[in-house]
Amino acid sequence: MYLPSSFQEARIDVLHALMRANPLATLVTVNGSVPDVPELVADHVPLQTLATPAPFGSLRGHIARANPLWRVHDPGREVLCVFQGPQVYISPSLYPSKQESGKVVPTWDYAVVHAHGTLRFIHDAAWLLALVTELTDVQESRRSTPWKVDDAPPSYVSGMLAAIVGFELTITRLSGKWKVSQNRAAADRRGVVDGLRATGDPQSRDIADMLAAREPDAPIAG
Repeated sequence: MYLPSSFQEARIDVLHALMRANPLATLVTVNGSVPDVPELVADHVPLQTLATPAPFGSLRGHIARANPLWRVHDPGREVLCVFQGPQVYISPSLYPSKQESGKVVPTWDYAVVHAHGTLRFIHDAAWLLALVTELTDVQESRRSTPWKVDDAPPSYVSGMLAAIVGFELTITRLSGKWKVSQNRAAADRRGVVDGLRATGDPQSRDIADMLAAREPDAPIAG
C-alpha cells in the first residue's frame, strides 16, 4: 500500500477500533495449487479482532469447508486482510481555495487497515462454536431482541459447524491509511469538515470526524 507519512495511522487501538467496526474483511491469499502458476485469491469474511498477542493482536474467522483455501494454502506463506473503513468523494467545491485560484481537483477520502500474518486452520467444533457465538453476539447486541446461536436446534448447529473451517491469524504487520484531507490548508480542511457534516450521510460524517480529530491545535467542533 502506498502510504505517505502524512496519511499514516500507527496507533494500534485506533486501528483495532476500525477493524472491529468494519469486521467484513477481504482476505487475500496466494493459491499455489498449480505449480509455478500462483494466483491471487480474495475471500470476504467477517473477522474477530483480538488485542493479543502483543504488539499487533490476532484475527479469527471461518470459511466454508467447500472453499479449497484450507486444503491448498501454504501455511508458511503470508496473507493480507484488508479492512475498509468509511470512504467518500470530496468535491473541489468544499475548498475555499477554489474561489481564490481555481487550482483544485476532486479526490477521495478514506480510511483502511492492512493486517498481515500467516494462517492456522482449525477444525475443532468447540472452538468453532465459541467463535460463531462471539461473532453473532457482537452483531446481535444492536437489536432489541438479540438472536442467540442456541436459539437454533443443537443438531442443526452441529451440522452447520461441520460445514465450516476456522482459522486464526497472528498479525505480524499492521498499517493504517487515514487519507482524510489532512494535507490541505487549514481553511480547506474546515471546508471539508463543514461540507461533509452538512450532507447527513453517515460515511461523510465519519470522515469529517476523523479529519476534525486530527487538527493540530484543537478538534473542530461539530
